[in-house]
Amino acid sequence: MRITAEGLGWSVAGKRVVADVNLDVAPGETVGLIGPNGSGKSSLLRCLAGLRAPTTGTVAYDREPIRRWSTRRVARHVAFVEQATETESDLRVADVVGLGRTPFGDRWRGFGADDRAVVDAALARLGLTELRERPWKALSGGERQRAHIARALAQQPYAILLDEPTNHLDVKHQLELLALLADTDQTVLVALHDLSLAARHCDRLLLMHGGRLVADGPPKDVLTPRLLAEVFEVDAETGPDALGNLTVTYRGVVAAPAHPDLPPAPTPVQKRHGDLS
Repeated sequence: MRITAEGLGWSVAGKRVVADVNLDVAPGETVGLIGPNGSGKSSLLRCLAGLRAPTTGTVAYDREPIRRWSTRRVARHVAFVEQATETESDLRVADVVGLGRTPFGDRWRGFGADDRAVVDAALARLGLTELRERPWKALSGGERQRAHIARALAQQPYAILLDEPTNHLDVKHQLELLALLADTDQTVLVALHDLSLAARHCDRLLLMHGGRLVADGPPKDVLTPRLLAEVFEVDAETGPDALGNLTVTYRGVVAAPAHPDLPPAPTPVQKRHGDLS
């Protein structure tokens, strides 16, 4: 599924949080959304997921504006995984993952064998089968995050939007998750803090700063020393690691952005899914 936004903006209490964002995420593409805290990544994702009505501009799925879509219809197309939830519940892990089937449920018949098979497959993909009967309250932060991702997979969406999904995961599960997202046929837009992981697993990167999209392109074109200094205020260099993957090496921080006037975002570059060159 293609996700597009044109002139997208969102404000709250008179404060502009997202401003004039234009983007185009191609079907099957894995795109990383990066930027410092407060740059507007989470708000942009919520607008794209249909969870927040933009103040200006439009969001479309396969060129069809979603402004008049029902919540149920949106949920049948896009799954959203937020950073963390503090909900205390007596539900089992399997029940939480089963919530992903809600957009397809029949209020009179409930869930059937097909729904249970989908939930079982999602639990297995996230390594949660042995935890399926465990109470939600007994899970660690990382286990809860994996369960939320399994819930998104159980939704069987055309696209998955994730907001910092690796925050509570150990290194092993971070690598497994990002490999899963990169290999899926679904369209993926994922906000990440770890720039080296983003470069390794994403076809393309979108760089946010001050609510605006300031760079859009292959990782090697977005993770440049100049942009890292201007946006993240760090002195860094990029280059291949021992395995040939693009990585970011930090020397330290810079006192202020080297060039406060950032260039306008380039025209989006479409890349083949899985092509990191």
